[in-house]
Amino acid sequence: MEVVSALSYFTVFLTLIYVFVVGTFIRGWAKIPYFKWNEGKATTKVSILIAARNEEDKIGKTIDDILAQDYDKNLVEVIIIDDHSTDETSAIISSYANQGIQLIQLNEANALNSYKKKAIQTAIGQATGQLIITTDADCRMGKNWLKTIVNCYEVNGYKMISSPVAYFEEKNLFENLQTLEFSYLIGLGASTIGNNNPSTCNGANLAYEREAFFAVGGFKGIDDLASGDDELLLHKMAALYEGKIGFLKNSEAIVYTHAKPNVKEFLQQRKRWASKTTRYKDKLVIALGLSIWLFNVSIIVNSIMAFIFTDICLKFLLFQLICKLTIELIFLYSVTGFFKRRLLLFLLPLLNPMHVVYFVYIGLAGNSGKYNWKGRMVK
Repeated sequence: MEVVSALSYFTVFLTLIYVFVVGTFIRGWAKIPYFKWNEGKATTKVSILIAARNEEDKIGKTIDDILAQDYDKNLVEVIIIDDHSTDETSAIISSYANQGIQLIQLNEANALNSYKKKAIQTAIGQATGQLIITTDADCRMGKNWLKTIVNCYEVNGYKMISSPVAYFEEKNLFENLQTLEFSYLIGLGASTIGNNNPSTCNGANLAYEREAFFAVGGFKGIDDLASGDDELLLHKMAALYEGKIGFLKNSEAIVYTHAKPNVKEFLQQRKRWASKTTRYKDKLVIALGLSIWLFNVSIIVNSIMAFIFTDICLKFLLFQLICKLTIELIFLYSVTGFFKRRLLLFLLPLLNPMHVVYFVYIGLAGNSGKYNWKGRMVK
């Protein structure tokens, strides 16, 4: 019983830490004001960069959305890097050449680990825009996307701007669950910026000054890792330009993409995202991440122990689950409100226990071994 008692106290401790951490997310998200337009005419030249591999079924719509942007065409260049595609991606991109779309084809032998960083670094070397904006080859955006980002840049003078990404066109329950979980991740990243301790962002909607990219040494020091063209670059920017990282809280700036169609692809994606945590240098962020992982482990342990010491472990298990559900509901109420997806909150009681198991698994799998990305095994 002494072991059970010690476990119970540790459970309460981890639960209180988790509530505190998510409480900081709530505060950070609330501190970010909704960005309001400045009616002045934009003057910044931008370079939109897209790394694409085997995206023949989606790349055309992405290009069409970019060409339809309500922004001075003389101030925009679009560079798409074909990352060794084996389908018609390159041909589709080339068909837009007369509309100013530039194509770069990577020709390195398949011996790299970080193809995407190589693609972006190559494009930035040729780019002429003051502001670099990256997105993905399977994303969609409204016509005011570009000018909203540039307006935010010109008004605030940020060196890097993280903008919102959302899933859409869900086909089933699994994809809707992903949308809710992904909203949490985007809100989390935004909140850390709001708290002036930038931690995460998403390369599908990221902008930064070209000069700032070179000032931090580009991807040097993180170029051996397949992932991290967004988060790890964010950390380098934040270290050099304190207070100059912003999150663009404006619905016009949202970029839309699709959830993964099956569990296998979903887990591969999350393993890739989790792999970046091995390069985190902020000890506080690492400690908080570890405490959250241990909190989820303790829920699983309490679930198992409840079958042996029914009463006490079951009570602590319920305490944990209620605390987790309540604090996440408060946080997600604001975040899903921004994305106009509050109805998804009805799925939170279902997502919660599933997320515990998934989070513990990804915490282990994402920091060990290799994973599949775009048909290649990387690490």
